[in-house]
Amino acid sequence: MLENLNYSLFYWINATPASPSWAIPLATFIAKDLIALVPVLAAAMWLWGPREQVSAQRHLVLKMTIAMAVSLLLSWIVGHLFPHARPFVVGAGYNFLHHAADDSFPSDHGTIVFTFAFAFLFWHRLWSGAVLLLAACAIAWSRVYLGVHWPLDMVGGFLAGLSGCLSAQILWTLGGERLYRQLQRLYRVCFALPIRKGWVRD
Repeated sequence: MLENLNYSLFYWINATPASPSWAIPLATFIAKDLIALVPVLAAAMWLWGPREQVSAQRHLVLKMTIAMAVSLLLSWIVGHLFPHARPFVVGAGYNFLHHAADDSFPSDHGTIVFTFAFAFLFWHRLWSGAVLLLAACAIAWSRVYLGVHWPLDMVGGFLAGLSGCLSAQILWTLGGERLYRQLQRLYRVCFALPIRKGWVRD
């Protein structure tokens, strides 16, 4: 039943040669480049920001990193337990994005972007989490639209991201503050010159 739903949703979303000429390039940009928001925004939140908010921002970045590690580990385990071929491998629909013919479930892109969005939703602000959740949904849509993923691959990424954030919250209570203080000391040593020059926050 789930497989039938997967196929039905895929054929409903997947682009065809008759799709608008502007849609494929737009979806390709979203599918390949929008994920760059994750490292860029994480680095910016660690290095810069209002002095009174930097500590909270760094807590968020560290929690998000833990969540990302857990969610990607879960994704890897599930992917090995339940391997699933990509649509273009089984000849389903149309493919408009070059991709290796590896297993598709759960989506690594989906796992990363949904973890990122949930981190902001849980530990930052509702509006920022909502915006990033929309971006995550756009990336999920684009990869199905271009034919490199099934819809349920993205559901798997959604659930892995949610599980990663919930696990990170539990792990944080067991030693998050101690880890943060150690990383803060290491950061001050490694970035002593930029900090002294005022290029980044202490």
